[in-house]
Amino acid sequence: MGELLDTALEVDEYVVDSLGLEDEVLAAVLEASRVAGLPAIAVSAPHGALLEVLVMMSGATRVLEVGTLGGYSAIRMARAAGPTGRVVTLESDATHADVARAAFALAGVADRIELREGQATSTLASMVEQGESPFDLVFIDADKESNPTYVRRALELSRPGTVIFVDNVVRDGAVLDAASDNASVVGTREMFAQLSAEGRLRATAIQTVGAKGYDGFLLGVVVA
Repeated sequence: MGELLDTALEVDEYVVDSLGLEDEVLAAVLEASRVAGLPAIAVSAPHGALLEVLVMMSGATRVLEVGTLGGYSAIRMARAAGPTGRVVTLESDATHADVARAAFALAGVADRIELREGQATSTLASMVEQGESPFDLVFIDADKESNPTYVRRALELSRPGTVIFVDNVVRDGAVLDAASDNASVVGTREMFAQLSAEGRLRATAIQTVGAKGYDGFLLGVVVA
């Protein structure tokens, strides 16, 4: 696996360089997160570009993100949504939120992004209760033990055609361990079980290897 991962890292670098997937602003955003001591768990450049492509392919102008971190992925989606688009991003950590707001300003997209602080489970419940308008795309990348709740709320805040993307669902293959007591694995497996009985979402999961190691994501579209 080590040799394969080394090759995958080189391929990621080749893809980023060949397709121009990073720029000075995005690099500065990541550096600001590093300096602030945020965990280095932002999506990779290829995955960030994938989010952009998904926003553009779906024509999304209303995007919901669960888990802001330093703002990197929100910026990429806000860019793709265009000047009339809107990204609502949820973050529970006040330090992360401060770093992200500065990043939005640096990237020139602060007017397109609304950051809501607080526990995402509570924020999402309030959004549903208040009848918030449905979103065109939902990106879930927060604490994995809450994934079943996040996906359920995402469906409640969706419409037919809404794209739902859940990151980090393979976890170095640990998702196979039915006996795991790791909260992230348990939450991810519960999410898969939940979706197996959910008729409103047509989804698949794709394994990935690269800058973020061996992992994967779930991608689906709301059909009813």
